Amino acid sequence: MAEDRPFPSSVPAPRISVVVPARNEAGNIAPLVEEIVRALSAFAPSEIIYVNDGSRDETEAELKALMKVHASLRQIRHEVSCGQSAAVRTGVAAARAPIVATLDGDGQNDPAFLPALVAALERDPTVGLVAGQRVGRKATGFKQLQSRIANGVRKAILRDGTRDTGCGLKAFRREVFLALPYFDSLHRFLPALVRRDGYKVAYVDVIDRPRLHGVSNYGLWDRLWVGILDLAGVWWLIRRRKRVPLVSEVFRDAG
Repeated sequence: MAEDRPFPSSVPAPRISVVVPARNEAGNIAPLVEEIVRALSAFAPSEIIYVNDGSRDETEAELKALMKVHASLRQIRHEVSCGQSAAVRTGVAAARAPIVATLDGDGQNDPAFLPALVAALERDPTVGLVAGQRVGRKATGFKQLQSRIANGVRKAILRDGTRDTGCGLKAFRREVFLALPYFDSLHRFLPALVRRDGYKVAYVDVIDRPRLHGVSNYGLWDRLWVGILDLAGVWWLIRRRKRVPLVSEVFRDAG
């Protein structure tokens, strides 16, 4: 768990927090941070939270150097790698803004789409999640096949209306995310679980980009077979939610 970080009362709370899970992504950090800073220029004040998920390369040193340049950049470190969903949850728990956006640390998600995601969330209070859906995938043919199979099976079983849950570009209300049941691979089932809690889900098409440095941290088992048990668990959670309570407080009459 990250330690509490004191913020002086003179430091305004950010409007947007961007959470970036990263493991062994040293070569991708500097250009991606610069792109995020530019994309968030219209949403000041904002913050960027990198969750260093047990990296064994120069990720920590690279982030420390950039933190001297960008006051809005924070680094939270996992001593050992706990996976993407754990890293995202750590970042969201540490975020200070009511709206949180996420993107992957490999540079394949273009931060230029962040304003569209945030705008779609801010203009409708009934939307709990805005999810990016990739077009023009840059992954290998085999990985694209894995994604198509996994997404097809998930859509058929959960009926979540989502074409692509694997895209890291998302924006959501912090309190909505933190109220969801946590499990590894949670990030792959966010639309279904957000709908389960009575919120709408909106979508924005985003352009996929090739990875510039490093190699993917995920393989066949992460993308397909391990997800079968998770899929069964999410299906059970949805089935067990009979209705979403409509909550309001009743105050005593004046006089």
